Amino acid sequence: MIDVIVIGAGPAGLAGAISCAENGLKVTVIDEFVRPGGRLLGQLHQEPSGEWWNGIKESERLHNEAQKRSVDIRCGVSVYNLEKDKDSWNVHTNIGTLIAPYVLVATGAAEFPIPVPGWTLPGVMSIGAAQVMTNVHRVEVGKKGIIIGANILAFAILNELQLAGINVERIVLPEKSPLSQNAGEPEEVMKSLLNAAHLAPSPILRFGSGFMKNEGFRKLGMKFFPKSGVKVNGTPLQLRKAALEILGKDQVEGVLTVDIDVNGNVIKGTEKIYEADFVCIAGGLYPLAELTAVAGCPFQYVPELGGHVPHHSEKMETPLEGLFVAGNITGIESGKIAMAQGTTAGISIAKHAGKGSTDINEKLEQAMKNVHTVRQNAAIQFNPEIANGRGKIYELWDDLYGKELDSLQEIG
Repeated sequence: MIDVIVIGAGPAGLAGAISCAENGLKVTVIDEFVRPGGRLLGQLHQEPSGEWWNGIKESERLHNEAQKRSVDIRCGVSVYNLEKDKDSWNVHTNIGTLIAPYVLVATGAAEFPIPVPGWTLPGVMSIGAAQVMTNVHRVEVGKKGIIIGANILAFAILNELQLAGINVERIVLPEKSPLSQNAGEPEEVMKSLLNAAHLAPSPILRFGSGFMKNEGFRKLGMKFFPKSGVKVNGTPLQLRKAALEILGKDQVEGVLTVDIDVNGNVIKGTEKIYEADFVCIAGGLYPLAELTAVAGCPFQYVPELGGHVPHHSEKMETPLEGLFVAGNITGIESGKIAMAQGTTAGISIAKHAGKGSTDINEKLEQAMKNVHTVRQNAAIQFNPEIANGRGKIYELWDDLYGKELDSLQEIG
């Protein structure tokens, strides 16, 4: 019999499975990809300390740790429904229905699509797809590329493409529209990028970013932002240019761009075509939380967390008995934070199941503290207001469910 089913074999799911198994639970992990690791598989970057973060090696470490603890990992398994039946959860998959009293949903995040005319041409891909093709499958995505969209994820993967010897000619914005939203507004993009200014390759950029955080200086800076862009590891970041259309007959041949003002409005008569044989669209990430919605879990829209997230506590519980969450499904953050949350979820599940040692409460408190520590030391924050977002969702939990849980514990 299975005690815990973990949906998602990424950093949160694998860490959660290890934590559950360490506390005496029998665990099965399922994932639709052909190998475990999730988004870790594509990650390769240098930390501010100088050390390299190799996602493939990290995923192998987690995989080995899970196997040592007899965790059953099944890849190529897709989940299409999740429902509660008395004291157990039924997880309906393409290989049949799996049943367990506890489920940890660690499905991660997905990329926002930003429609650009011509985006169905061969050679157009999301920035995440370029990362996987380059770092996982070792496939060269092209010879000369353009990234449409400027955000923290785009910069991280730009560096990875450059390390692989792939030439990215420039980064431009998508055209301002209801679909592109803030991604098409230069000043809003600049505000988001300033929170990663400590990672900028140039001391001048790092120094200047301090002034740019002031609204007045930022507006002035955007007004005089060079049309040729500011180079990021050799690639021009052009915040005053937008992509109107991706051009090509049978595959990508170029991108039609136009100059834009500080508010993202098109300046007519400034159209220009840049040659390219591949285009990456970078729309950012949002929590991939549909399965918890199918299960009946209530949601809250928290923009600081990346979108709609399931109601959950700091112990990674949801209001549905036996259903837990961890990782980017709860808000967009790094793989290290996802692992810390997974560990917390595993200990929390063990506590609910009556497993673990006598110091299980102390372990849970320590795991939650570790999530805070890892977050504070994170080199990259996808959203600078993440702490406020976490505070909102935990305050919501206390308001809606805290008293109810306290009453149940008193009865018990």
